Amino acid sequence: MKYGFIKVAAAVPAVKVADVSYNVQEIEKLIALADSENVEIVCFPELSITGYSCQDLFRQQLLLQKAEEGLMSLLDFTRTLDVICIVGLPVQAEGLLLNCAAVIQRGTLLGLVAKTYLPNYNEFYEKRWFASSTQLNTMQVYLAGNPVTITNDTTVFQTGDGVKFGIEICEDVWAPVPPSTNLALAGADIIFNCSASNELIGKHRYLRSLLIQQSARTLSGYVYASCGFGESTQDVVYGGNAMIFENGKLLIEGERYSFQPQLQLTDIDVERLRSERQVNTTFATAQHGTKSILNPAKPAANDHPFKLSRSIDPHPFIPTDMEMADTCEEILNIQTAGLAKRLIHTNCQHVVLGISGGLDSTLALMVCVRTFDKLGYSRKGIIGVTMPGFGTTERTHDNATSLMQSLGISQMEIPIAKAVMQHFEDIGHDANKHDTTYENSQARERTQVLMDLANKLNALVVGTGDLSELALGWATYNGDHMSMYGVNAGIPKTLIQYLIRYMALLPVFSPQRDTLIDVVNTPISPELTPADAEGNIKQKTEDLVGPYELHDFFLYYFMRFGFRPAKIFMLATKAFGEAYDEETIKKWLTTFCRRFFSQQFKRSCLPDGPKVGTISLSPRGDWRMPSDADSTLWLKECEDLIHA
Repeated sequence: MKYGFIKVAAAVPAVKVADVSYNVQEIEKLIALADSENVEIVCFPELSITGYSCQDLFRQQLLLQKAEEGLMSLLDFTRTLDVICIVGLPVQAEGLLLNCAAVIQRGTLLGLVAKTYLPNYNEFYEKRWFASSTQLNTMQVYLAGNPVTITNDTTVFQTGDGVKFGIEICEDVWAPVPPSTNLALAGADIIFNCSASNELIGKHRYLRSLLIQQSARTLSGYVYASCGFGESTQDVVYGGNAMIFENGKLLIEGERYSFQPQLQLTDIDVERLRSERQVNTTFATAQHGTKSILNPAKPAANDHPFKLSRSIDPHPFIPTDMEMADTCEEILNIQTAGLAKRLIHTNCQHVVLGISGGLDSTLALMVCVRTFDKLGYSRKGIIGVTMPGFGTTERTHDNATSLMQSLGISQMEIPIAKAVMQHFEDIGHDANKHDTTYENSQARERTQVLMDLANKLNALVVGTGDLSELALGWATYNGDHMSMYGVNAGIPKTLIQYLIRYMALLPVFSPQRDTLIDVVNTPISPELTPADAEGNIKQKTEDLVGPYELHDFFLYYFMRFGFRPAKIFMLATKAFGEAYDEETIKKWLTTFCRRFFSQQFKRSCLPDGPKVGTISLSPRGDWRMPSDADSTLWLKECEDLIHA
């Protein structure tokens, strides 16, 4: 420390899930770089030695043994280095498995800090593998050949220059009373956070605000390092956040969604922080503890009729105009990063997807193009397949072929009518009977074509189905329901329209602008039944299952807050005003509840795909529901809605 400044760094190394040797080598590279830049303390992501997303592999003794050996390698590597390194790994102690941060310097293990708050909601289920620090008794263990004491008390470390620092791990800072609060009150000048936080719409903005507030509230420096590219994108995507704050000010921030390792470093003025604390008498008072006094409110004297005063946004998934560009770019980055990881992991440079000229396949195609461009792959590795059938219209077919030609991808056209007619003959179905068999046979034939082409071309089938369709089950089981990676699985239909409009305005896609706008303006349809006499789309999805803006509204409040039908109905009547009468809202809300329950079996076996927003229907993450769950309670409440 000179003139009160200490140089710190947030490191985001390359990672391979469960490949300890590779991860340790990548960590060593950044440690060496940090030491060459005279960094005094460098912080790595949560569970950086193993990778965060190992899931049930954390129960494997081999992985735990290799993690300890990896720590030994890092100790040996740092024997001649002054830089203090904070790395993450799983640690076995007293019959518990702990998610720990290890502090090392000059070949010595200075200490271990165990994670306190283990997220066990939505896409997180850490309690499946780890115990909280609150379950610990103070004890000494031997780790990597070093005796070290683990306690559940506040632990503050000190550099040779007298700078004090503390550590919390990821979810800890999201808690109502984060450990960093107590660490700062115990004297820590700087807080380091080893994290593994996935990306969602708006989450980064909230996280940055949270860290700004926490560093300001604790009058501290705050160094945040979160894992990035290389972690599993089975259902979520990790953006690689590297941020450093000082008393509410963001000093430096790394590049999110980077495919390369990064080291973000800067100086924190510890002397200034200590001066701020001395001046701030509130901080000094808090160091001696606080007490609360309960002042209960009196019960209401009258039971007044309820009337909602606040306005309700009818499109909760749609960002405001001011946030539109940033949000759209964020979504596309999440989709791109997820697909890129899957392609690299499978050593695949070819994808196959069906292009219908509709919203979903258009978005999936554009995501593939962005991904291939960012990876430096030839767009010819994207094989777009048009598969005209009994209901294909000239408008959608022309839009599909126009997009593929102008984007420079590989094109194939495989008409399915002949194969489907043969199938009808094989199973004894009357082709003039336009029922479920008639429609689903086409969807399954298309999926068979795509899957077999993928096998033939050593490619990956990219799914196009969206979140709204998953909620309603508006997909053919083992037809368009299935793929090898579903890039749109976390995006509702109403938001897809805005994403395509956003891309249409980007200069890079100006040659496709008119086609993209026409795709947005085309009626939503599976095109599985013949067109009308004029060749226009006859089968319109929203005529069959209801307006998507209503279903997305229902989905948001049903999933995000667990609201019951009566409350969702009340909010919908307020939000949509004159657009839909109460009978219409009741009708489609009933449809939503009925289909949501009856179609769970399709969601129970979803392909992998990235979570994008606060709502996901993945059975491996946010939504775990038995396929046999009964909808009677919800449908009964829909039936009894008092306004209908």
